Amino acid sequence: MNKEKAQQSARLKPTLGLFDATAISVGAIVGAGIYVVTGIAAGYAGPALTISMLIAAVVAVFTALSFSELTAWQPREGSIYEYAYQLISPFAGFLTGWMWIISNIFAGAAVALGFANYFHALFPVFPPNLVAAMLCLSFTVLNFFGIRQSALLNNILVAAKMLILVFFVVYGLLFVNSANFASFNPFQTGVFSAAFYIFFAYGGFARVAVVAEEVKDARKNVPRAIVLSLAISTIVYVFVGLVAVGLVGAAKLALSNSPLTEAINVTGNAFAAYLVSAGGLVATASVLLTAILGVSRMAYAMARRRDLPQILSKLHSRFNTPSYSIWMVGLAMILLVLFVDITRVVAISTFALLFYYALANVSALRLKNHNRVYPKIVSIVGAATCIGFLAFTLVAKTDAWIIGVTALAVSAVYYWFRKKLTERVQDF
Repeated sequence: MNKEKAQQSARLKPTLGLFDATAISVGAIVGAGIYVVTGIAAGYAGPALTISMLIAAVVAVFTALSFSELTAWQPREGSIYEYAYQLISPFAGFLTGWMWIISNIFAGAAVALGFANYFHALFPVFPPNLVAAMLCLSFTVLNFFGIRQSALLNNILVAAKMLILVFFVVYGLLFVNSANFASFNPFQTGVFSAAFYIFFAYGGFARVAVVAEEVKDARKNVPRAIVLSLAISTIVYVFVGLVAVGLVGAAKLALSNSPLTEAINVTGNAFAAYLVSAGGLVATASVLLTAILGVSRMAYAMARRRDLPQILSKLHSRFNTPSYSIWMVGLAMILLVLFVDITRVVAISTFALLFYYALANVSALRLKNHNRVYPKIVSIVGAATCIGFLAFTLVAKTDAWIIGVTALAVSAVYYWFRKKLTERVQDF
């Protein structure tokens, strides 16, 4: 009886409401991407940038609905890892979880360095690598103390960056030059190339699914949060893209590493430029916070099934957080930002995102009809678009495929050795 009570008390507790859940995914979506990808995409789509944003949103919707269907069926910590494990195969689940962890650890480290570079530009006395390491350490400690504390800070960061983007749109509208839309052409091939890059700016919509067991009434609130976060982000992206092009034109956006700051500079208002730059700091910070939160929960879920060392599934007796998992993720990011040049390695995020989103759609297809919410065509289209983008990646970013396939090969070898070792232990 005591053992049973101990197991129940050692479970993660649902403490997040719909607002918190939605903010986690919004925090993961509306981040550094809108401050950088806007310029890259403008180089392909030109003045039709907003059309590319809408195309990317439509593509993301199909996968988002598959995630909504899966979480309504079974809200589990670990999200797509659990679904691929149960609905496809344990091996598919392991590969999915592994790619999620590696992808988001490197992406989190890259985001931390992005924050540090913004910060270094404002305060040159602080070395970027040290700033990035301190940020990773601070957010690791915050996650260690509890998800409520992390969610509260995330809510504040999300609110701040959304207000800054609203300011950008409202104030920028006063200075929009209609001549910058003169060559608007929604049917050029560049519009679809831009949609490919923008899709990754939407990539965090399923972040809340990874912490589903910590959301109240998860069967309803997690699917709602996924759809709401995608809708909110699409509205923000479209208006920001429209105003950014209207301010300086697509050509200037494409040449800038900080396109939104470049755009608002046209107003001649130094405070506005400073505020938008500060938004870049807030945006990168919120993405890092949700990255540590998400990866630690994925590692916890995999360790719970013994796919990773079991110590990563232990919960802290006081704070009820997967403390070993959180510190593993935090320390890995700290080491990366201090000692490794990750600019090329981060290409794995592109490959991995499409890999595990494709498997999410396949998992949704495997649901029995009485568990389905949407027709199968939704998941079929979702899987097809992810595979199509993967094929595009092979042409556009060959290094992403090399790194991605290498990561998959390493994970397969690890899985094989772990399985053989388990079989030998059982034989004894």
